[in-house]
Amino acid sequence: MASLAPPRPACLLPPGLALLASLRSSLFPFRSVPRIIMRGPIHPIHPIFPINPIPMFKYFPHTPSDVDAMLKAIGVKSIDDLYTDVPAELRFQGDYALPSAKSEIELRQWMRRLAAKNKPLVCFAGAGVYDHYIPAVIPSLVERSEFLTSYTPYQAEISQGTLHYIFEYQTMMASLAGMDVSNASMYDGTTATAEAAMMAVAASHKADRVLISSTVDTRTAAVVRTYAHVHGFRLEQIAEDQGATSRADLTEMLAEGGVAGVIVQQPNRYGIVEDFTGMADECHAQKALLVINSVAADLALLKTPGEWGADIAVGEAQSLGMPMSFGGPYLGYMCTTDKLVRKMPGRIVGQTVDTEGRRAFVLTLQAREQHIRRQKATSNICSNESLMALWVTIYMSIMGKQGLREAAQLSVDGAHYLHDELLKTGRFTECFSRPFFNEFCLRYKGNVQTLLAHLAANGILGGVDMGDGIIMMAVTEQRSKEEVEELVRLVSR
Repeated sequence: MASLAPPRPACLLPPGLALLASLRSSLFPFRSVPRIIMRGPIHPIHPIFPINPIPMFKYFPHTPSDVDAMLKAIGVKSIDDLYTDVPAELRFQGDYALPSAKSEIELRQWMRRLAAKNKPLVCFAGAGVYDHYIPAVIPSLVERSEFLTSYTPYQAEISQGTLHYIFEYQTMMASLAGMDVSNASMYDGTTATAEAAMMAVAASHKADRVLISSTVDTRTAAVVRTYAHVHGFRLEQIAEDQGATSRADLTEMLAEGGVAGVIVQQPNRYGIVEDFTGMADECHAQKALLVINSVAADLALLKTPGEWGADIAVGEAQSLGMPMSFGGPYLGYMCTTDKLVRKMPGRIVGQTVDTEGRRAFVLTLQAREQHIRRQKATSNICSNESLMALWVTIYMSIMGKQGLREAAQLSVDGAHYLHDELLKTGRFTECFSRPFFNEFCLRYKGNVQTLLAHLAANGILGGVDMGDGIIMMAVTEQRSKEEVEELVRLVSR
């Protein structure tokens, strides 16, 4: 009987042979096995191969004609024209050193050699990210597949386990911040602060000014400024007075009217613990909300945002036992009062009972535009850092209130000891005569970058260069007295 299959082009292989060739090629890249990435009309019998293959770059499915068509559509002549805003001296000139395909063994060996180039340093840097101890049980639990691979529960009530730990996270975070309610978490502390600014504007209805202290972390302020530009509210900066928010400038700016919210930070960008006495009353008298950004772990000892009378508490929760991880992922928290709960972005998990009277959890509120009328939506945030929220939940459960307080106290004691010892060397002078928590600023009588390079060469990440000869150092419960004294010894050389 004659075959119904059309003649097979010479370049095509049967599916089985093609798979073997592909596997052989990937496992033994040094063998001369021809490989070609193809595109074209699909073969009716062997659909994994096109009839008329068109060679392409092996990592991207675009032919030269595809690229030309896209460039023409957007009105430029070449891909290089897309980068004209980037100064030429900052643009990479030349070919990328992309290696050829490697076997799994070769790739693992290459990654080990690459990782070995990273030199572990004893960390005395802070500025928003801190080297706190990570209890061994946390990675063991978080890396379970039911947690590690799960996604946002769109049919939320089916995912009772996920809702349960988010509910526990909300309970503990609201308690830590001294507020009525917490949402399911935000992406990080900076965007949580920006969302709080939007929330203040949404709650005010008429006011469109948001005031932010100059003592708020500059990266956080930059993100809020971006949100302000896009969402159409005005962001104005409150002056600082000797490392703290200028109360005189705040009073003057509030008196001008039209202020929806005021954003301050505790401890602030210099590590200083500010006195916010009366600030909430002053804001509320002008119909403005008070937003306090705090490092989460510090709230175990400090006066909470709720005790200061804040309307919204936000910040970064990386300090609650999360790894530094070269910048993330981290976790933003947001808490507020019962009065403002319906203006809160993100999700809120609530507790109820099912038809059989058993404890159950539900998504109580979702203020995203997908779920409610767009004009009523505070934000378009559609998810949360659920895995990181689980991490923090386990950490707070293990540490308990007393453990959190002890870790914070060790950090404070270590920072004050280092501060005093550095001043004794005669190489530093005070920048601010104000109280600080676990990090502080000193002015160095020399070149800060030279000092940091010297410390790094001796295994210490010595702090953050704040500019103008100022260095900021942080201490956590991880740092021993011996490590502190080694830093002081190196500085004294």
